[in-house]
Amino acid sequence: MASSSTRISRLLSRSSASLFSRGGKGYLGAGFSRYSTATALEEEPIKPAVQVEHTQLLIGGKFVDALSGKTFPTLDPRTGEVIAHVAEGHSEDVDRAVAAARKAFDQGPWPKMTAYERQRILLRAADLLEKHNDELAALETWDNGKPYEQSAQIEIPMLVRLFRYYAGWADKIHGMTVPADGQYHVQTLHEPIGVAGQIIPWNFPLLMFAWKVGPALACGNTIVLKTAEQTPLSALYAAKLFHEVGHILYKWNHAHLLAGLPEGVLNVVSGFGPTAGAALASHMDVDKLAFTGSTDTGKVVLELAARSNLKPVTLELGGKSPFIVCEDADVDQAVELAHFALFFNQGQCCCAGSRTYVHERVYDEFVEKAKARALKRIVGDPFKSGIEQGPQIDSEQFEKILKYIRSGVQSGATLETGGDRLGSKGFYVQPTVFSNVEDGMLIAKEEIFGPVQSILKFKDLDEVIERANNTRYGLAAGVFTKNIDTANTLTRALRVGTVWVNCFDTFDAAIPFGGYKMSGQGREKGEYSLKNYLQVKAVVTPLKNPAWL
Repeated sequence: MASSSTRISRLLSRSSASLFSRGGKGYLGAGFSRYSTATALEEEPIKPAVQVEHTQLLIGGKFVDALSGKTFPTLDPRTGEVIAHVAEGHSEDVDRAVAAARKAFDQGPWPKMTAYERQRILLRAADLLEKHNDELAALETWDNGKPYEQSAQIEIPMLVRLFRYYAGWADKIHGMTVPADGQYHVQTLHEPIGVAGQIIPWNFPLLMFAWKVGPALACGNTIVLKTAEQTPLSALYAAKLFHEVGHILYKWNHAHLLAGLPEGVLNVVSGFGPTAGAALASHMDVDKLAFTGSTDTGKVVLELAARSNLKPVTLELGGKSPFIVCEDADVDQAVELAHFALFFNQGQCCCAGSRTYVHERVYDEFVEKAKARALKRIVGDPFKSGIEQGPQIDSEQFEKILKYIRSGVQSGATLETGGDRLGSKGFYVQPTVFSNVEDGMLIAKEEIFGPVQSILKFKDLDEVIERANNTRYGLAAGVFTKNIDTANTLTRALRVGTVWVNCFDTFDAAIPFGGYKMSGQGREKGEYSLKNYLQVKAVVTPLKNPAWL
């Protein structure tokens, strides 16, 4: 299977070349305009080829209703219409889920079975996820609005790759033998931390599911995961597949035969942040918490965790990433990469290159070509072939983006293109480009989380380093240059967790991801994420008459 970075590159090259030249039914074609796109959006949306089967809570290996009986609607962002009504979990449901996870950890076989047996279950789960690629992709696009080609060709293969990666780690987690000053045998044990509470966002529901669940299961933990209220459907479907892995024979006191994960190992609660999310973050029987979302919400989560049982917390939060185009850049290539860095996933990406710094020598040319590229961007029903941009997630995010656009105009930035909604239904926003943006403007300081590119001018490296670092965020950055010395200077000077040089959004299972400053604490993916789900125990034993120390 091709790597995630290869798949993204392929889709990027297709969207920037062959897709523009296509015509005929199912494509918007090269004659893109605001009018033609808006007209296309008035057509009847394509009906997804998938049935919504799971809308209940998954607790103790079974789908159950919320104790209150309450449900909430999850909406199709193409129209604002209801897809399904999903069980609304509250604190009492979180209590049930945590109790199931605690029982599965303290009394169940999962943390006690061999690492190799856990690995086999994860590998078979990955096979099932791969088998159900199309259904998962359809649910992800229907509930989220991202292009189906992105879901099916990039994100589900990445999901599968991540679980295979962490399956590979399951039997390679071990401690050390440590030399000590004296006659002692000292060893360290790496043990699962216990019940992991996990809260995932709406912009990449399945990938965030994998980033959280994969390392936690590989280490032998049990899980209570809360989905985002906007996008509960795909994670429920994926979690169901984990319980249908197939029969695995393993030994724990005596032979057992299980179908998939043991009951209570992976529990999923859908619900809202102030109720289900807060209950999970403050629960006294949750041993570790992982959260991905906004910085402001991350502060609340951290406070709740500290006030309860002081559980350790990892946070992957917001960003305002600089994308720096140096004076030696190939402008055409830089425009394409900067466009991708910002507009990918409708701009709903925490590490989006949302501050495009361009050297003054190439600034004017870059602005004109960035405008032209945005005008070519194909917006429409995400289930159509060739669509680059679907709707924003919901009305709240839609209105927030338009508010920021109005702020940019009012503050004196030049609106090069876009700036309004597309169509009369759903949550579509025109691809928007601002030039003459200043660092103090809201569109350059705050996380817009939408298809709005802000282009700023700089003169030299010292200046752009200072300006790029002058933010409360530090999640990622992009550097576009042909000069290795320039690249080396910037990669070391930028205070961020990831620097992409002449690429962007390259996400491999082994590459750690996380932020400096108020972009979070800890790292996701790679070997680093395993540390989030392990306790380290030192064992010291006296040695009598040792042959050696």
